[in-house]
Amino acid sequence: MNLLPVIFRCPPSLLLGHPRAAWATSAARALRYPDLMALYLVATPIGNLDDITLRALRILREVPLIAAEDTRTARRLLQHYGITTPVTSYHEQNKRMKLPFLLARLREGDVALMSEAGTPGINDPGYELVVAAATAGVPVVPVPGPSAPVAALIVSGLPTDRFVYEGFLPRRRSERQRRLAALASEPRTLVFLEAPHRLQETLEDLELSFGNRPLAVCRELTKRHEEVFRGDIASARAHFREPRGEFVLVVAGAPPAPATELVAHAIDQGLAAGLPATRLAAAVAAATGTSRRAVYRQILERTRATSPSAGDVSPAHKRSRDPTEREHVCR
Repeated sequence: MNLLPVIFRCPPSLLLGHPRAAWATSAARALRYPDLMALYLVATPIGNLDDITLRALRILREVPLIAAEDTRTARRLLQHYGITTPVTSYHEQNKRMKLPFLLARLREGDVALMSEAGTPGINDPGYELVVAAATAGVPVVPVPGPSAPVAALIVSGLPTDRFVYEGFLPRRRSERQRRLAALASEPRTLVFLEAPHRLQETLEDLELSFGNRPLAVCRELTKRHEEVFRGDIASARAHFREPRGEFVLVVAGAPPAPATELVAHAIDQGLAAGLPATRLAAAVAAATGTSRRAVYRQILERTRATSPSAGDVSPAHKRSRDPTEREHVCR
């Protein structure tokens, strides 16, 4: 039977029930990437071994080689599903040595990359291999699945429409505090990973830099002792006196600045740019929802405070002192 017309009409996923589905899938990819093998980024469970896709299992069975961040964890998963594909290590300590080897293997056949847990390329050396493979012209194919940061975010009860993933914070406290100080005004939800022995120090530094914000502390996600704590930073410090397990912290973004601060900042920027008081008052009032009369009054007060004398203002602001113009602006 000639499967080529079927391949062009149907995505490979629809052919899984066909006895020659594996061949059809490989043939479809070969037609798309002639003479090129692929690097598959295969997401694996972060705890519960049932959290793996059928596609991931099929690829792990079919590829000639699996590169794993932790070979012991990888072999436990493979043995659980009866997969006998050869495994080689690829981790932070040997990545420089293994890169040439893996690129050479990619010229001979497909390679699947596995993280210790979760999605490859997130907090592991997968990034360097992806860059090297893409630079060499090798197709890089994602096989989506579990991810601890995303799992924690969606159960946190905090806004998920915009978020920042920061991974592990620096181990040295001074560096960690500098990083947090730089993030203190970030309005998006923040996601961090943390080890149990540093959790208390990190929570203390978070409260010092951010104040007592809402957060969720997710422990041992998808495992037997899974726990999701929702509250604020101070209550989390009291709750996790003797932390154990792997943690993901989801912290609320910075609250909006008070309107008075926004107005003052906008006025300062407008005055520095030389805008006339009337135009500046209208623009700031429209942007902040504040009364134009109140904004105009603040502009005059700030102008007088920064002028050499109480009555000395810039030409742009002198025009604003015309009573008729002022009444028109404040109407």
